[in-house]
Amino acid sequence: MRAQCEVTAKRASGASMSVFERYLTVWVFLCIVVGIALGQFLPSLFHAIGRMEFAQVNLPVGLLIWIMIIPMLVKVDFSALHEVRQHVRGIGVTLFVNWLVKPFSMALLGWLFIRHLFAPLLPADQLDSYIAGLILLAAAPCTAMVFVWSRLTGGDPLFTLSQVALNDSIMVIAFAPLVAFLLGISAITVPWNTLLTSVVLYIVVPVILAQLWRKSLLAKGQVAFDAAMVKIGPWSIAALLATLVLLFAFQGEAILKQPLIIALLAVPILIQVLFNSALAYWLNRVLGEKHNIACPSALIGASNFFELAVAAAISLFGFQSGAALATVVGVLIEVPVMLLVVYIVNHSRQWYERGGRL
Repeated sequence: MRAQCEVTAKRASGASMSVFERYLTVWVFLCIVVGIALGQFLPSLFHAIGRMEFAQVNLPVGLLIWIMIIPMLVKVDFSALHEVRQHVRGIGVTLFVNWLVKPFSMALLGWLFIRHLFAPLLPADQLDSYIAGLILLAAAPCTAMVFVWSRLTGGDPLFTLSQVALNDSIMVIAFAPLVAFLLGISAITVPWNTLLTSVVLYIVVPVILAQLWRKSLLAKGQVAFDAAMVKIGPWSIAALLATLVLLFAFQGEAILKQPLIIALLAVPILIQVLFNSALAYWLNRVLGEKHNIACPSALIGASNFFELAVAAAISLFGFQSGAALATVVGVLIEVPVMLLVVYIVNHSRQWYERGGRL
């Protein structure tokens, strides 16, 4: 079983960044332009799309979210969970930062920047919604892209796979209560039934479908599985970009009136990424973990499962909400900021391996 997990981990983390992934920020900028333009020229079309709902779920977006999330979850091998005992300290740091520091630090940063420092520059009626979007972004640990970041730092592929599998398992149970708690302390009311519906639709069902699909593909052999992964790889990013076009079509008027909003929302996200990655990296060093364990541990603490965050924001608050826009800003800065973190951990290896407390 361990050998099979090692093969799976190496294959999952061994792929380099695709063109879509490498230039994700460029594609998001293009989606902003295209979405705003289409929203201004074809408002009736997008209003019609917005009305295509069932039980508060927008059907076109729901389909796109599944296309986004399921191919990523197919890569996750939950049989790797038993491997977490091999690096208890690194896993401990990952869990501590992802679930006890990251969401709460983002809630604090949102309160500080959005509700206070930047409040005069933002629409007053969207402040709560912006904070909600930031919280949704921080409450969902990264899944697929962390394999890429780990590969770029020479991270241990089996550790990367095991921490992703563990995070995803926890997310099924903890995402809804954590989000509800943080929104509650931020004085933002969220209907529990809507939140639970989002969790079932965008976490539980995709995980089940993805693992069934994974099992059927592996039954055909590893070669067939790898070929399928290559084929469906672009689906996630393509569906994400299509969703962003819809989002910006609805958000276009607000952005044209106040383009500074995107830059202001990026500030707490950027601080949160750098703080959490630095904390995880330093804690692994203090605890004596290897550099190839510390890197993926720091990277998963810095990046987000933004596809889930976007889906939850749309379900809970709607296309035109500040929450949806805030999660999209997370997508916008994900690649350049994470590449910066990759650069830092790669170029600080000698410092890290000297060990010792600061």
